[in-house]
Amino acid sequence: MSQDVRFDLPFDTPVSDHLEYARARHLRWVRETDLVRSRAGFEEYRSWDLPQAAARTYPYASAEDLVVLMNWFSLAFLFDDQFDAGRPDRADRIAEVARELIVTPLRPVGSAPRVACPITLAWAQVWARLSDGMSLTWQTRFAASWGRFLVAHCEEVDLAARGLAGTLGLEEYAVFRRRTVGIHHSIDAGERSRGFEVPAQAMAHPLMERLRDLAADTIGFMNDVHSFERERRRGDGHNLIAVLHRERGCSWEEAAAEAYGMTTARLAEYLELEERVPRMCDELGLDADERDRVRRGVEAIRHWINGNYEWALTTGRYAAVKEGPVATAEQAGRGSVDDLLTV
Repeated sequence: MSQDVRFDLPFDTPVSDHLEYARARHLRWVRETDLVRSRAGFEEYRSWDLPQAAARTYPYASAEDLVVLMNWFSLAFLFDDQFDAGRPDRADRIAEVARELIVTPLRPVGSAPRVACPITLAWAQVWARLSDGMSLTWQTRFAASWGRFLVAHCEEVDLAARGLAGTLGLEEYAVFRRRTVGIHHSIDAGERSRGFEVPAQAMAHPLMERLRDLAADTIGFMNDVHSFERERRRGDGHNLIAVLHRERGCSWEEAAAEAYGMTTARLAEYLELEERVPRMCDELGLDADERDRVRRGVEAIRHWINGNYEWALTTGRYAAVKEGPVATAEQAGRGSVDDLLTV
């Protein structure tokens, strides 16, 4: 199944007017912070076009805030690629860096990282801007979601280091993928991008929790479909199609078709539950302002479902064929051209 597979999403989402302004400043920042260290690394990173992803998922952010969100995207995606299958001991360093990334939002803003490398130094800088103006409640919620994502990433790396990548059963993988896709905190950032917060009682409601989980499943499964060729080339078994192929004993084409069906089923359930949001607001007795903040919270979810989908169709990150240093790195079991875990 290739990158250009289409899903029928019944809604469109806007693209920020600040894309080109923010892109130029973001790419300069990536070089200045050593998040790319080689020409090949920079060209590969630029081909991913993460600025487009940020402009689609946070379309109403101010120009300067969009730069901050792009910067955050870069360190999260680049950290995700730091595992080296040829050096399983590197899993320990990844866990050490992940712990630092987890605790940064729990320390006073401006605290120097205790584990220093381009990833942690960049995150300390980004968090100071990302958390600005948001309540302690929002910061705590974001930190919890961010932490679960990073712990799941370390678990994924540990499985690969022990030669157990691709051994999870379907049900276990689906729950695991919900954490590794990192959508909950990404939706939280949608609130920061527009300067509002979903009321706490709405966030704690089972309907809102299920909507967020279904969005994570939909996006994670769509990503697995679109990135399948890249991950199969790298020998990465953490992909829904690969899990179905192994567990069902079916062909790759049959596994891809089932993965597509699972994705559309999650999306259909999400859309069905979204219609119940007004009833939830009635149940909670929300006033007009609170209902508007819930509405914008649901919009943030939609922006992520459709924005990520539109970006995935064209990003170079999921390209089926790679050449030069990038291809050499992947063939050697590395996810990245540049080492970002050392000073």
